[in-house]
Amino acid sequence: MSAQPLGWLGIVRLGLVQSAIGAIVMLATSLLNRVMVVEYALPAALPAGLVAWHYAVQLTRPVWGHGSDRGQRRTPWIVLGMATLALGVIAAVAAVGLLAARSGWGLPLAIAAFSMIGGGVGAAGTSLLALLATRVAPARRAAAASLTWIMMITGIVVTAGVAGALIDPYSLPRLAKVVSGVAGAAFLIAMLGVWGIEGRPAIAAPAPDRADRPDFLAALRAMMAQTDARRFTLFIFLSMFAYSMQELILEPFAGLLFGFTPGQSTKLAGVLHAGVLAGMVVVGVGGSVVARRTPEAMRLCIVGGCTGSALALVGLVLAARVGPGWPLAANVAMLGLGNGVFAVAAIGAMMGLAGADGGQREGMRMGVWGAAQAIAFALGGLTGAVGLDLGRALIGSTAQTFMIVFGVQAGMFLLAASLALHGTSARAASRASIA
Repeated sequence: MSAQPLGWLGIVRLGLVQSAIGAIVMLATSLLNRVMVVEYALPAALPAGLVAWHYAVQLTRPVWGHGSDRGQRRTPWIVLGMATLALGVIAAVAAVGLLAARSGWGLPLAIAAFSMIGGGVGAAGTSLLALLATRVAPARRAAAASLTWIMMITGIVVTAGVAGALIDPYSLPRLAKVVSGVAGAAFLIAMLGVWGIEGRPAIAAPAPDRADRPDFLAALRAMMAQTDARRFTLFIFLSMFAYSMQELILEPFAGLLFGFTPGQSTKLAGVLHAGVLAGMVVVGVGGSVVARRTPEAMRLCIVGGCTGSALALVGLVLAARVGPGWPLAANVAMLGLGNGVFAVAAIGAMMGLAGADGGQREGMRMGVWGAAQAIAFALGGLTGAVGLDLGRALIGSTAQTFMIVFGVQAGMFLLAASLALHGTSARAASRASIA
């Protein structure tokens, strides 16, 4: 007998785990990044390389997902991942101290720490999404995806505020106390979120047969032999690659072509994130209502979000040509709205497709798609920044370079929309029932 679908309280509790993951990752990718570059004058390439490495380590997500598939419970994998993540960020602070002292042990410890961070995110995040996929009713998937991601962003914002207030006046011991305190609190919050949520395995449930539990490579080959899974993997990579391309170039765009000050460009980034949140809310509220009447609601939201993002990027191409006088804030808000709509709808569809064929394969599928997302994030931001540098050097025109980069980004969103529109993945996801 399968477990009952999660109610809203259960979904919120799992959202707390997302909040905890976001909080700890923010410490590693934002706070420690700034400390290394500003307080200790270390090369900016060092923290950038460590952050890229933590994304690379997340290519192990399919391994973690497959491991949780082979057991009867996801909770132990979430607990293991959160513990590894928390210890990893604490070890990263120790590495910062060694790097600042120019110790030869600093870099090896930093690599090990960011390996733990990437591995912890992979184990906890993949198993959490697999648990959501198996325990959330189809009509609630859009709202669940929206709610958990909003809670993750909330965790990042709250952590930034708390850590920012406690870190001054800066010292390495104070940094260690703040990071350890936040990491410990996040771990405890995550434990409260998952405590008892899966219940106990049914006593009468037979142990999975060896034949039904293929090894990792066999399970991966079986998944990638399915057209829907391959197409959706490609969609995740293309859409998330496009999603992350403007991450490192939007604020320079506003400064170089519109004369924005650092404060004004930061506010513009806030407009983008506000648009993303609005898009998530739209899908979370509207998607759940429409899903009761339209089985392909998630597919329509994905196509609409990708197309809207592409149109907003075409607007930025025109903005680069027109310059000051273009309604840049409204254009960026539209981009954020489209990004939020497609991202949350894609996660909702991911939940459905993960369990579309049953067979306890949700973890493996979530792991493969999580790995595709991680590498897309790492490559997308790098491609946008490198493309800008190369274009300005080769073409000699900053405006034309931005036009090309934003145009390529828009084209990738349209290609992703085409995959979603003509593929069968979202249709399969919308028909999937709870495993």
